[in-house]
Amino acid sequence: MTKTQDFTAILKDAMGAFPVDTKAVEDAFKTQASLNEKLTSAALSAAEKSSELSSKWTKDTLAKLGDVAKAKEEPADYAKALGEFASAQAETAAENMAAFAEIAKKLQSETVELMMAAGKDLSEEASAAVQKAAKDATAAAKKAAK
Repeated sequence: MTKTQDFTAILKDAMGAFPVDTKAVEDAFKTQASLNEKLTSAALSAAEKSSELSSKWTKDTLAKLGDVAKAKEEPADYAKALGEFASAQAETAAENMAAFAEIAKKLQSETVELMMAAGKDLSEEASAAVQKAAKDATAAAKKAAK
């Protein structure tokens, strides 16, 4: 029966001939972690502002609704109060939707800026890593040729 050749030593020698720069991987990980932290911070800030705006809108609506529910002298006063409430709600809705749009626009701008900066950083890191890998591979190939 034939014996299977052990490739462990061969692979070990081959991997040793072409060393891997773990610093590049560590730097990429740190860059990604930093980007994630900044993106999360921006998203949480936008969520907090949206929540505050929504809460304020709800409180204002409930306060105005309380005025509608108050007892009136004349039946026409109910219609008038409801009309004023509807008019105020339409105005408030437009203002709040514009405020929500501003929050979303700010988050979008921050996200684009972060992604552009991260892309630049990653491109620079990748370029440096490729240049170092090419230099190391050339040195290893020259060493192996001797």
